[in-house]
Amino acid sequence: MPHPSRRTFVKHIGAAAGAGLLFGAGPAATGAAESAAGQVRFARSIPIARAYDVVVCGGGPSGCAAALAAKREGLTVLLVEGQGQLGGMATSGMVSQWLGGRNQKGEWVVGGLFRAIAEEAASRGYALLPKLDPAKKYHPFGWFNWFIHGVPIDPYGVARFLDEKMKAFGVDVLLLTQAADVLVDENRITHVVAFNKSGLTAIPARAVIDATGDADVAARSGCEYVKGDDEDGLMTPATLEFHVSHVDEEKLTCYIENQRDPKLRNKIRELRAAGVWPFPYDIFICTQLTHPDTFYVNTIRLVGVDGTDGGSVTEGMIRGREEIEKLVAILREHVPGFEGARLKAVAPLLGVRETRRIVADSTMTVRDLSEGKEFPDTIGFSMYGWDLPDPKKPSVQPFATDDASRGYRYTVKKGLNTPLPYCVMVPRPIRNLVCPGRAVSVERQVLGPVRVMAPCMAMGEASGIAARQVVGVGAAFSEVDVPQLRQRLREVGAIVDESALPEIAPRVDQS
Repeated sequence: MPHPSRRTFVKHIGAAAGAGLLFGAGPAATGAAESAAGQVRFARSIPIARAYDVVVCGGGPSGCAAALAAKREGLTVLLVEGQGQLGGMATSGMVSQWLGGRNQKGEWVVGGLFRAIAEEAASRGYALLPKLDPAKKYHPFGWFNWFIHGVPIDPYGVARFLDEKMKAFGVDVLLLTQAADVLVDENRITHVVAFNKSGLTAIPARAVIDATGDADVAARSGCEYVKGDDEDGLMTPATLEFHVSHVDEEKLTCYIENQRDPKLRNKIRELRAAGVWPFPYDIFICTQLTHPDTFYVNTIRLVGVDGTDGGSVTEGMIRGREEIEKLVAILREHVPGFEGARLKAVAPLLGVRETRRIVADSTMTVRDLSEGKEFPDTIGFSMYGWDLPDPKKPSVQPFATDDASRGYRYTVKKGLNTPLPYCVMVPRPIRNLVCPGRAVSVERQVLGPVRVMAPCMAMGEASGIAARQVVGVGAAFSEVDVPQLRQRLREVGAIVDESALPEIAPRVDQS
């Protein structure tokens, strides 16, 4: 833990949600007493660490961008990450493509830190910036030529690259550390309670950025949130990603071209009819990474996983590894190009697409986007599709919907530039907390285009810059001067104006 002092505070924790926080100096003590059926009251004095202007909780795409941006603004910054490396889903989760930041021509839709990091990583051999050949219908970085292609990365190289970036900027980092809880006084977080091998430590913070993706800090500080579908609370399936090497890319591409079936729907129907395909999903998804023989496979769909429940995540990891073993064996036997494929790595972090969403003063809806609503507080854009699989039907994408119950018809297709309003990142009622990433205040289906990594980095960068006003003048994140924020984003190369976007890609139905 960073610079623990001799001062301590006592935190009393109730197992029930919303338990109160009590401060006070006193002897270091540990105690537990039964308070009610199924609950225990726990108290301990823990050290207070060095204070920071900003504590960023979560070292994924949004958290890394937030930390770098805040430090660039002259603030002292601590980045707390639960895994052993930075990068989040791109590295530990092995979803090793930064998606949503470029269009199908390779033009940038997300600028600022995302573009700078992607270009530098590519120059050092940690990433690729694919250029699509208009003469070819299929390509291994996404198969369809209209696919809003991403930036394939080497997860091991990028993890090391992010270490270097944090050191160069002067961001303090704690890995293998969880933001376990917070202390709140008059709707402001005063301390982030972190836990690692050193034990529990309280870190004073003037501003906190919740980049956990699950709104963990927001929930623990008493902010309003929703989770899952409005009707039943179910969430989109999770995925345990894996990488395979020794794939014959030319043979696989030739097979896909001949079958005209990049997701192998017809092949899977044949295998299921023959009793070979035991899975509930009907599509196969893989894309090439930085080497022609190495692919990441995004096929597993684990229905019923709750990413905020420790037992559910554990079950998902175990079930995922079991399905991966079966899937790799099927690929080797039945899919041309995979005959000699070797399992290179299985992600140590479960790929969770959806959990909590904060409730802000404003919520961005599907109707807003289908009607082209303009957001004066836009801090970035996403170029990605409405990718949020049905909770019960893991291969169904309900992104084109006729919803009579809402009184309007909307049809959403791939190729849209989705704006990212600042207001959807600001939870209530905590004043010095902001939540960039997939936990934003949006209608559930809007998660599809906003939850991927490049737009998360755009939101993180805006959050880090906004923290300067929160720390400097004591403002709440809800009181940030947005025109000033947007101007600063322009100065650092971010894209915040629709007029600065490349031409919108054709709207093409997803296959």
